[in-house]
Amino acid sequence: MAETNAQLARRAFDAALDGDLDIIAGLLDPDVTWHGGDPGGAGGCRNRGETLTFMRQALAHLNAVELVDVVGAGDKVAVIMRPTRAGGEATTIANLATFRNGRIVEMVHYPDPHEARAAAGA
Repeated sequence: MAETNAQLARRAFDAALDGDLDIIAGLLDPDVTWHGGDPGGAGGCRNRGETLTFMRQALAHLNAVELVDVVGAGDKVAVIMRPTRAGGEATTIANLATFRNGRIVEMVHYPDPHEARAAAGA
């Protein structure tokens, strides 16, 4: 039986925590975008390579990341997490992943997890 998009997102999160970016690379569309709400905005990722580079850098600056929830609604999945940065600061944030044919084609960062849930339609 094929994994649901929510299961794929959870697998990607676990792989990121394990530092296994090869699994993540296999789940990302070559033209994946990752941004904070403006796909053309500064600092956004515009392909798989940029996304993986950003993830490597982000993971290097975190002490820990706790998975709070994975909320799936069809092709949209909100991954809600609580990263702890150096100095012990922890905030709850979310990324909304859009899937197409089992691959992530877009991720949007949300500082407010409630907005990510709403955008997912959950």
